[in-house]
Amino acid sequence: MYYFHKDNHYNQEKNVIKVKKKQTNKEISEQIKIWKKKRDAVILAHVYQPGEIQDVADFIGDSLFLSKQAAITKSKVILFCGVQFMAETASILSPDKIVLLPDIDAGCPMADMASVKDVKLKIKELQPVTVLSYVNSYASVKALSDYCCTSANAVEVVQSIPKDKKILFLPDKNLARFTAKKTDKNIILWKGYCPAHNLLTKEDTLEAINHHPNALLLVHPECPLEVCEMADYIGSTKGILDFVKNNSAQEYIIGTEIGILYPLKKQFPSKIFYPASNKMICKDMKLISLEKILSSLQYLTPQVKVEENIRKNAMTALSRMMDITM
Repeated sequence: MYYFHKDNHYNQEKNVIKVKKKQTNKEISEQIKIWKKKRDAVILAHVYQPGEIQDVADFIGDSLFLSKQAAITKSKVILFCGVQFMAETASILSPDKIVLLPDIDAGCPMADMASVKDVKLKIKELQPVTVLSYVNSYASVKALSDYCCTSANAVEVVQSIPKDKKILFLPDKNLARFTAKKTDKNIILWKGYCPAHNLLTKEDTLEAINHHPNALLLVHPECPLEVCEMADYIGSTKGILDFVKNNSAQEYIIGTEIGILYPLKKQFPSKIFYPASNKMICKDMKLISLEKILSSLQYLTPQVKVEENIRKNAMTALSRMMDITM
């Protein structure tokens, strides 16, 4: 359905980078700049990436923002610092580009919870049904979908679907439930979830609030409903960043993957941020390193390429999303 290209002679562990072991992050970052120019590459990084990765990126943001950048870039190479479904999305939107994912093992447990086989069976059971896939799904599932959405635009996309349509929203039950509460549409939940966000419990949240009574609670809609109901604001990663930018409060409890604390502290140094839980870590988002980025640019591998028959169908769902929210 789609494939990851990896040079047969390339060993990612043994040949990560041809540099001295004692090189600093700054020195490696300088080499990345050189190789980026040689390859005519753009580096896209999700806000959940480690800070040193965000620092070498040309664009940093959430899935929607990065999808837009992948669609309009004029660079020949897109190096994606994220996970597999993000690199796939870049390949769908820019099929003529070389798309690199520095660590091919960077997956998404939530995307794994919606297999093509299970989705097909559910569609057959519910038909007629409109299928809405969260962008956190694989290309083969997007290809079965009528629309895609991100956490930033899920409500807007759902509102655009005719009221008489049943909507199968997959794979995240928490985002689907949040969206259902914001709309009057008939939304059918899938049983998937983000392990990192679903870890945040009501007890964890109450403890954070008790420790920081003057802080506002900002959470991602992938969190459980009981946590969302306690929040002062619920929104995507970009939404959280924008809320802090436009709010006068000085303290915030952040209920999403802890990688977002880096850009928050960097952009708003006068404000104070606390994680709602230190357990909210996406291990897959932490697999990429500066060494792997440099190696990926040097060898132009591993590449992510979505097969054309899958790409065309997935592009239909993504295009509908982009038309609604661009």
